[in-house]
Amino acid sequence: MKNIAIIMGGYSSEYKISLISGNVVYQFLDKTKYNGFRIHIFKEKWVYVDADDAEFTIDKNDFSVTVDGNKITFDCVFNAIHGTPGEDGLMQAYFELLHIPQTSCDYYQAALTFNKRDLLSVLKPYGIKTATSYYLNKGDRINTDEIVAKVGLPCFVKPNKAGSSFGISKVKTAAELPIAIEVAYKEDNEIIIESFLDGTEVSVGVINYKGKVTVLPITEIVSDNDFFDYEAKYLGKSQEITPARISDEMTQKVSEIAKRAYEVLKMKGFSRSEFILVNGEPHMLEMNTIPGLTTESLIPQQAKAAGISLEDLFTNAIELAL
Repeated sequence: MKNIAIIMGGYSSEYKISLISGNVVYQFLDKTKYNGFRIHIFKEKWVYVDADDAEFTIDKNDFSVTVDGNKITFDCVFNAIHGTPGEDGLMQAYFELLHIPQTSCDYYQAALTFNKRDLLSVLKPYGIKTATSYYLNKGDRINTDEIVAKVGLPCFVKPNKAGSSFGISKVKTAAELPIAIEVAYKEDNEIIIESFLDGTEVSVGVINYKGKVTVLPITEIVSDNDFFDYEAKYLGKSQEITPARISDEMTQKVSEIAKRAYEVLKMKGFSRSEFILVNGEPHMLEMNTIPGLTTESLIPQQAKAAGISLEDLFTNAIELAL
């Protein structure tokens, strides 16, 4: 029996969703093969939480925990942290230094994909289309006319490197821009402002399944809100339709682009890329490397449509890491 540390929580605004994701992994872990350990990673504490919710401090020197005088070490880490430090490369680099296998991509890929600006600029030479964008760093002078001239209205103001749901605003008038920028700065010190893409939004999961890069059935997202924000994503304010109501030709096109991005970046583990389909052309918004793993989340929905159970999905991720 292998010891699997399921890390969850994190330092971002999405920590509550991460705790749900981590507990789903814990619940569906194959108990005939693995001993699952829930590890909460917070700024103020790293702790193992047992079945009775008792907490035991993690020794950060070797990522071990001592329970009743017995030292427990881990064969593999299942990473379920959305946002920092699980999705931006910090935990990946830490585990690489300790020679502990983990289920997500490597630290460089995590840091790159977490930074929307850098990700899109790396993928552009491969013919992957994106929205027109404008960048700001905290402290930069805000030239509203210049921003509007470049990206047009309406536009989206987003934190550049943060979890994917907080701090995002859809801006319809130039007067709203400074307020939206302040909202985004609460989440991050870098901002990306993107042109509005009017089209069908789809989410494409790509995993390495049994050694083969596999594109999962595509999900179409129809948000009840103005866009796919936190409420739409996590509080049921959207319709998520799998498989997406798009043509076979478009399905093939967007699948190929998502797979190309995964391979170009030398990804491992899970990825979920968001696209807007405009006039027959997929435009990439971002790539998530620790997508939600709650039973309602997109990757589990897509895996189910592909005939892959949650137990199988999680076992596959651990076996590939090992």
